[in-house]
Formats: sequence, C-alpha cells, structure tokens
Amino acid sequence: MANQTVIKLQDGNVMPQLGLGVWKAGNDEVVSAIHKALEVGYRSIDTAAAYKDDDGVGKALASAGVPRDELFITTKLWNDDQKRPREALQESLEKLQLDFVDLYLMHWPVPAIDHYVDAWKGMIELQKEGLIKSIGVCNFQVHHLQRLIDETGVAPVINQIELHPLMQQRQLHSWNATHKIQTESWSPLAQGGEGVFDQKIIRELADKYSKTPAQIVIRWHLDSGLVVIPKSVTPS
Repeated sequence: MANQTVIKLQDGNVMPQLGLGVWKAGNDEVVSAIHKALEVGYRSIDTAAAYKDDDGVGKALASAGVPRDELFITTKLWNDDQKRPREALQESLEKLQLDFVDLYLMHWPVPAIDHYVDAWKGMIELQKEGLIKSIGVCNFQVHHLQRLIDETGVAPVINQIELHPLMQQRQLHSWNATHKIQTESWSPLAQGGEGVFDQKIIRELADKYSKTPAQIVIRWHLDSGLVVIPKSVTPS
C-alpha cells in the first residue's frame, strides 16, 4: 500500500482516510487480520466494545511491532454504558493494552433512553484528560448532532454512518460537511457487496481499470472525501 492519504479533523488531529474495520471478527481471527493489515500498510484500526474482540485487537497491536505513534485506534462507547463513559473507556483501554485511543465514538444516540448528551459531556472530560485524542459519534442524525452542539458547544469531529453507493446519505453527508464534521462510512461495501457489486456501472468500471468491484467502491468513497473502514479478515 502506498503512503496513505490522511484527513485533518476539525480539532487539528489527523487520521488515515482508509482503515480496517473488525466488526464480527473473532478474537483469534482478528489478530491475524490486523497483523496482515499492518504488514501491507494499514495504520487505522476501527473496533468497538460491542464487537467483543477488543482483547484480540489488543494482542494484535501489542505483538505487531508497530510504534504507537504510527497507529490510529478507534473504539466506541456502547449504548448500555452511556451512564458510565469513564468506566467503559477504562475497560476498553485495558483490553486494547493502550494508554489512550485516538478516536472514541458514541455508538448510537439511543434517544429512547436520552443519555447521549450526558455521555457526550463525559467524553469531553475524558478528552481533556488525555485518554482520548478525538471524540465523535456514530449513527447520529441532524437533530441529534444539533442538540450536542447546542447543549455542549462541542461538535463531534466524526459522524460514522452506514454509507455506500446504494445508500449515499447525501443530505446528512452535506450537513456534516457544513458543520466541519467528517463523515466516515461503515459497511462501505453494503454488507459484503450485496447488490452493490451487481451494479452495471461498477462492473464496467472494474473491467475498464482491471480492478475488483470492491476496489472500485472503495475508490468511490475515497474520491468522495469519506473516511472508509472496510471489514476484512482475509489477506486478499
């Protein structure tokens, strides 16, 4: 992998535009996947407490031999932990064998329980203490984002949302951009390419450039200015 493009976030920190997602990867599987990814040049790893593979991610990072300052590690605050962000983060750091994470995301707003603003305030404090470099959210809609900004004065640097060619989320992506919130795509290949790889234009571009459909879709994300974290547990 050539030198990766990085994205500058509104808090001044930078992150690789392309990273590895490890959702639904088992602890053993994730170790080999991360080792291979780091070997070919990845430096951004996206995990979450809810994925239950933090132990494997921690083992992989500790044994990979890549300096910490070259890595960009993201994990997430799960819904059940919104009342205890400090404890949840400490548990994640222990499993990841890290002193801090580069990006901590609130996984969902869960408006039905309405703890997300208080959880955000807790994340702001943890950032001030140096346990987190940058803070953001996942799966937030405009009204959730606006409420965070109105009630705390601090905007997320990232809104990670499901986004792919069949679900482009143009309105939300545009709102994020207007408010200097970087959009990050999860499920960028639409759950393993279902429906996306069958699109005529994608097949034609893959043939034209001698690339796989997955490579064409990832390039679409990158050229759209999105941060993208495809999940893979295989070297290919």
